Amino acid sequence: MNLCFLPCLTDAELPSAIAGREDCILGGVRIGDRGVAAPPKWPTQFMPAPLIGRTPESVQEIWRCAAPCSSGEFAGITWRRAGTLLYGVLELAESDFPGSPDCSPLQAASQEAYRRIFRLLEVQQLPHLWRVWNYLADINRESDGLERYRQFNIGRQDAFLEFSRGATGNVPAACAIGLAGGPLRIAFMAGSEAASAVENPRQISAYNYPAEYGPRSPTFSRAALVSVARQEILFISGTASILGHRTMHGGDVTAQTQESLSNVAAVVAEANRRTRSAPYRLDELAYRAYLRHASDHFAVRDALRSVLGTVPQIVLIEADICRSDLLVEIEATALHNLESTR
Repeated sequence: MNLCFLPCLTDAELPSAIAGREDCILGGVRIGDRGVAAPPKWPTQFMPAPLIGRTPESVQEIWRCAAPCSSGEFAGITWRRAGTLLYGVLELAESDFPGSPDCSPLQAASQEAYRRIFRLLEVQQLPHLWRVWNYLADINRESDGLERYRQFNIGRQDAFLEFSRGATGNVPAACAIGLAGGPLRIAFMAGSEAASAVENPRQISAYNYPAEYGPRSPTFSRAALVSVARQEILFISGTASILGHRTMHGGDVTAQTQESLSNVAAVVAEANRRTRSAPYRLDELAYRAYLRHASDHFAVRDALRSVLGTVPQIVLIEADICRSDLLVEIEATALHNLESTR
């Protein structure tokens, strides 16, 4: 399959990255300014969140294959498939879901989004959901008597249970990030082979959080390790300054960044216990760091550099985190060829 992951591409770099073979791009994301004259022909998640400390004002990341992909649309999902893996993108407006006394519009939209994803995977006979990127408006605001992130968690878990998928254990890697506005935006990767869920020994698994964090626990694993053809992908979920289930270092963005990186390192160490390829290194990962306050840019950058050195594959994004006392969240991705064995 020869899958290739290309992060941090500018508009100027994109043409050479795709080499005139747009039909070989599985999918991707555009972060920053959405104002493009001609939107990409492949499934693209648009994340209109400000990039921090970076010019130009937008970057893209893409998953590129060696051969053309098949593509289609299903219930509002734009998708492409390469062999046994699939990338899809979906946007749903909450205004299309009036809700009810027992179900907010966001909860209804979240449940419906995951229903559509699971139906598509059934049709494509690719049952295993590996990684999900969730973006929603005003994630920490309370509406309908409950914080919106907690409403999202109810809708997501209800869909998992409706489709007889477990809400604990081998669940996908994921993030849930808050934007200033707009629809519920979801991108996902799935395939025919089950991922190996990776947890963090420094943290309680998110799906086992106590009830103080909401009526339903978040349905995601700390990371997922996936073998596809002769390659292996490591997806590290959104990772923050949490030990056990408690937020650490309230109000201190430098300490929160360092704690988040310690958690990323712990997840990488766990993944390396079961990887079939060469061990993963912190300095090879492609990172996204979400900052609640753009003014924290220099502190976060310095904290990252103190651990990672000068890493070119890192994007800083102004966005809200799933807990109001968290100031930064970090996620990462890496792709190895299995010929690079231990």
